Amino acid sequence: MDSPARFKDLCLDARDHQALADWWCRAMGYRRRVGPSGPRPASDPVPLVDPAGAGPALWVNRVIEDKVVKNRLHFDVDGDVEALLALGATLVRGRDEEIGWDVLADPEGNEFCVFAARRSAG
Repeated sequence: MDSPARFKDLCLDARDHQALADWWCRAMGYRRRVGPSGPRPASDPVPLVDPAGAGPALWVNRVIEDKVVKNRLHFDVDGDVEALLALGATLVRGRDEEIGWDVLADPEGNEFCVFAARRSAG
């Protein structure tokens, strides 16, 4: 039997959606998706895509309120914690005897978990 739903995109709210879209592009290597009529108006949500086509699309949506509580849903990424911190992420919780990953937050406070980057077999 077919499922009634499947993932289409991931969405992330931000007060400064343009700046946060740029940050996630630098962090993940994503690119802004440009439509056939060119760039979208600055007030519109910003669609981001993985140029390799492997990752899901990410929409960064403008909201007027600040983030005030812990995310109920978050991203897990394979990555380099030090490089992400250098880009402007903040360390929320470092890996320790309880957890084998680091919890970071993007510049607007959205939490994400960072696992050691996977190495390709070669």
